[in-house]
This record gives sequence, structure tokens and C-alpha cells, in this order.
Amino acid sequence: MRIGELAEKTGVSVRALRYYEEKGMLVPERSAGGHRTYADTGIGMVWLIQQFYAAGLSSKSIQAILPSVRAGKATPEVLDLLVAERDRIDKLARELADARERLDTIIATAGSDACAAPSGQSPPESFRPH
Repeated sequence: MRIGELAEKTGVSVRALRYYEEKGMLVPERSAGGHRTYADTGIGMVWLIQQFYAAGLSSKSIQAILPSVRAGKATPEVLDLLVAERDRIDKLARELADARERLDTIIATAGSDACAAPSGQSPPESFRPH
């Protein structure tokens, strides 16, 4: 399929697909006329790239991970990166759950006391002044 069709099927802009290609995250074939063509597996690869971005991974991390995805086997370095990213996402998920709990408390009580940190709790490290 051509780049416009891949963009339509994935909901990702042609510009973003070209960026993925530039960074080596998406590898198209070239037609005799020089047009980009993608196998049907390109849809899944774009979905995966989008999921990694949604999870907060950087382009650099995604670039490091995708060769292992394509090969079906991760190097020890990539495994370390995957574990670190998973741990970061787990921490973020806990922080988001705490934020949701705080919002639920504020909604339920509709009072200003709900904005204070629960007794014995301090804000997550990312919210502390540096």
C-alpha cells in the first residue's frame, strides 16, 4: 500500500509516517517509480509505534526497541531498556491512580480540605520543587 493509504488506515498523518521512516522506525519498500509502499504489517508497526509514544517512550527508545521487535528477539541491552520503561510506566500509573483518587475525593467532598495531601503522604517526586 502507498503512504496515503497507510495514513488513512492507521489514522496517522503522512508527515508522521515520513518522520517514522526518517528515524528508521518504519521501513517502506520503494516502487519502480520511487513511491513508498508498505506491507500490511506496516499497519501493526504504526500501531505499536503509536502505543509506545502514548506510553511516553521517546523516539530514541522506540528506535532501540523496534529492531528487536522485527527480529523477534531482544538483546540484553534492549531487555534492560524495556524493563526500565515498564518500571517508569508502572510508577506513572501509580501516580495517575493517586491523582484520580484525589480528584474523586475533591468531587465527593466539594471542599477545600480535599486538596491537601493525605496524612503522611508527600507529593510524587516529579511534583517536588528542585
